[in-house]
Amino acid sequence: MALNDVAPVVQTHLLSFPEFFLSILGPKFLSLYYSAVCSDQSGIALVSIGQDGAVKGFVAGTANPRGFYTRLLKKQWLKFAAASVMAVLKTPAIIPRMLRALSFPKDNPAGQDVAGLYSIGISPGDQQQGMGRQLVAEFINEARRRGCRQVFLTTDRDGNEGVNRFYQKNGFAIKRQFITPQGRRMNEYGVDL
Repeated sequence: MALNDVAPVVQTHLLSFPEFFLSILGPKFLSLYYSAVCSDQSGIALVSIGQDGAVKGFVAGTANPRGFYTRLLKKQWLKFAAASVMAVLKTPAIIPRMLRALSFPKDNPAGQDVAGLYSIGISPGDQQQGMGRQLVAEFINEARRRGCRQVFLTTDRDGNEGVNRFYQKNGFAIKRQFITPQGRRMNEYGVDL
């Protein structure tokens, strides 16, 4: 993923995850986030480009999950705060969630031998064509090239059967299950490299 891919990646994210927390924070926030993944030395960000030259799907994460968020918050906290102001004004109930999100990095595995796969999205018209499988495989290959020994991710446990099957078919196994403060039941997956 290059910086000029960020705008179509943000649009794909919004279409793929319309009611999710990061989507609620808005396109400006997402643009800063994906730009940070692209720019960070630990970022792993890949896109699938169609024959028409358009971004059809993406996968994004980092080869140092705890280190990434620490750097992100230290360098750009003010930009992220400004980008989320409109979402907070529109939906003040998200403030506690935002404050909890600031502590999320401490829950990530530490070390440069673990990669975190944070998001994957495929344009709605391009789903069910194997693109997601290819993007995950390339993410894993890049994590391996960077010396990682494991890739982890989290996803909803309930009402998300297709996504859970997708990760299991791609070699991921449930490492733990937990409930978020909002009451969402989650699966944390991992795959050893």
